[in-house]
Amino acid sequence: MKFRKNVLLSIFILLFAGGTLTACGSDESQPSSTHSSQVRSSSQSSEMAAPKTHHQKHHARAKSSPNQHHEAILSKLISYTDKESAGPTGDYYWVNGKAHFTKFAGLKAGDYRFGADSQGRSATARAVLTYSEYEASRGSRQGEPLDPPAWPENKIVAISYGLTGRTYHGYLYNKSHSIGDSLLGTKSYTSEYNFTTGTRPQNVGADQNGGMRFAEESAENFWESYPGTHHVIYYQTTPLYKGNETMPRGSIVDVRSSDKTLNTEIVVINSAEGIHLNYSDGSNNAKTYVRPHHSQNSANTRSTNSGARSQQTGSTHTDGPWTVAESGMVFVSDTNKYYSEVKNPNNYQYESQSQANASGSTQASRGNQYARP
Repeated sequence: MKFRKNVLLSIFILLFAGGTLTACGSDESQPSSTHSSQVRSSSQSSEMAAPKTHHQKHHARAKSSPNQHHEAILSKLISYTDKESAGPTGDYYWVNGKAHFTKFAGLKAGDYRFGADSQGRSATARAVLTYSEYEASRGSRQGEPLDPPAWPENKIVAISYGLTGRTYHGYLYNKSHSIGDSLLGTKSYTSEYNFTTGTRPQNVGADQNGGMRFAEESAENFWESYPGTHHVIYYQTTPLYKGNETMPRGSIVDVRSSDKTLNTEIVVINSAEGIHLNYSDGSNNAKTYVRPHHSQNSANTRSTNSGARSQQTGSTHTDGPWTVAESGMVFVSDTNKYYSEVKNPNNYQYESQSQANASGSTQASRGNQYARP
């Protein structure tokens, strides 16, 4: 009996001592204990339901990837724009793999959606494009660009392009379509939120085929390859802003055809070489360019890839804000595209169409707010 009591007493003392040691350990290192508990719990879940946990991890990555994807691209855009750079291609864009889409549910062929973010800035623009819209818009603009939110004061400047060695003289900022006129036609003018403040090179690049224009041409080339096709193109443009700035540092353009023969993501850089931009209000350090005055009879020359051409004289007439060339004459741009009507004739070489063709220029396939084919 005495032996039994001693055994029970010993067991009681051992249990009490063990419990006291465990409690002290927990009290002295609570964070480690909590972390260990979390690790064990996670490990147990993995062992008990490994397939489900793997699926959940994959789903979580997929769900968070758009934000992470955008943040990574924005970081690069900030680096390029802070350096006043034209980016890795020298043409204000780069190709970034395959397209990534969000929130296209409910959009059918011909549908589109524009919207603003919580700060009233133009946000993601989406559209399901059709060949018929492209066909209807070819050759002329279908409307007048709208002022984007926080449209800044604009001025004529000079921008020298490293890619081409040429200098652009004209307005620094364009009212840049997120989804262009050539793709969406009249629908592209239904909302100010389909426009952002973009530099001229952001809009068309250094060679007229870069920037946002490169993204548009990717869709246009698909239509040209499959005229009359029943396939559609999913087109999404997402402007990316740093903090509370009102001008985007650039945009992500995702383009994919329904047959997936076209599937690309293009990042466009909103910058201007040699010009420091304030993305909060659009102010900049570019000097206003004052065009030299030339009399009608002066013989001016300019250099092109085809050699020097003399400026010809000839009558023109005005139609509202447009200067219209006489029959057989054209306005030739620095990129060797020619137009019949322009708003700023001093930006162009005025010469005969036959001379323009002979020296390698071609008629512009479409116009813009400053020039018409």
